[in-house]
Amino acid sequence: MNSASTPTRWLDPIRHLGRAGLFLLTAISRMRLTRLQAGETLRQIYFAGVRSLVIIVTGGFFVGLVLTLQTYDTLSRFGAADAVSTVLALSLFRELGPVLTTLLFAGRAGTSITAEIGLMRATEQLDALDLMAIDPMERIVQPRLLAGIVAVPALVLIFNVCAILGGVVFAVFMMGSDPITFWANMQATVELWRDFGHGMLKAVAFGFLASWLAVYFGWTARPTSEGVALATTQTVIATAISVLILDFVLSAFML
Repeated sequence: MNSASTPTRWLDPIRHLGRAGLFLLTAISRMRLTRLQAGETLRQIYFAGVRSLVIIVTGGFFVGLVLTLQTYDTLSRFGAADAVSTVLALSLFRELGPVLTTLLFAGRAGTSITAEIGLMRATEQLDALDLMAIDPMERIVQPRLLAGIVAVPALVLIFNVCAILGGVVFAVFMMGSDPITFWANMQATVELWRDFGHGMLKAVAFGFLASWLAVYFGWTARPTSEGVALATTQTVIATAISVLILDFVLSAFML
């Protein structure tokens, strides 16, 4: 019994990937841009983006503090403490900003989206929309997909600004670094498209991925309290693993 079920378990991720792909194709094929949809999308952007600002701002500031502390300690051993702003900016723009923001987004907004859609499934609200000739894909899935694509890049920008502010607080105000040198080194080494632009492309891709997985696991959640709880857990795990894999793939192509 166990030996027969083992190959089936290994195939579960492949099945999930295929179902998620079909779900995405269905959602995209049914997309319609109407005034009602635009209003719902804006509401979801507020829900997913604006209401995530507290954790993004706090996390960004302290990531900048810790990253600058560790970088300053290491570089000062080699007499290169002035390069701390360069390491901080490149690390944030290329990797840490998009990845950490998406993980925080998945933990806060992604789980909420999954739980909301899962509860709609459990309470038969999605079936009720079908009975009223309202497409649930159009009314429920589309706004949340678009909201993630818009909200995550905006949150990445805010995260990076707060992290750099944390770096300034530590390097300039706590360690006494020259602020002119700090900003000049950052400006001289960071390239707009190669560093900042590539990071924003990652943010768009990660936002799409995170919102897609959130709505998919909510849509396919079992209509029970245990099923909804499992779906929210799967959202966080799947998003974290997928973002890290996609980050490596995109980094390899971009560099």
